[in-house]
Amino acid sequence: MDAGSPEGPALRPSLDLAVVIEREAQPNRWEDWRFRIAEVLPDEGAFGREPRLLRDDGKFARWLHPGFRLELFRDEAEGYYLNLSSGSPVWFVTWRIAEEDPSRAWPEILSVSYNEAGRWLDAQERVDNLPLPPDVVAWLQAYADEHYRPEPKRRQRPASFQPPGQRR
Repeated sequence: MDAGSPEGPALRPSLDLAVVIEREAQPNRWEDWRFRIAEVLPDEGAFGREPRLLRDDGKFARWLHPGFRLELFRDEAEGYYLNLSSGSPVWFVTWRIAEEDPSRAWPEILSVSYNEAGRWLDAQERVDNLPLPPDVVAWLQAYADEHYRPEPKRRQRPASFQPPGQRR
């Protein structure tokens, strides 16, 4: 894991990752294909740059998609905190199905920000999640601890909502 300093884009904390997407043929009578994000793996450069078929037995196929870089940004620190405080921190992966060939799908973007995943879902994107491994949780927690500061409360309750002994 690169724990670089936040001086510039090349020095942001980042992870190089690969995503495995699985396709199931005719999972039921209503679907020709079903896809799911199966794994998020460290990509140390040995996977190459192009997606590749790992297995296809006619029923299940698994594709490896290397070359993803997850960078952490200070303005997403709240989203990282929310993911971590959810009780089950996850990777968020948005993915697409090819319009010209619905038997093909690919991962599009990876994040660990709860807020970013929420924006994707609001835009009606497909988003799957997978549990974060403990070493990534620790790395993300260190970043969130350093950069997340809850916003101060901007508004106080009106006096009419406070108990009589606490009114000003």
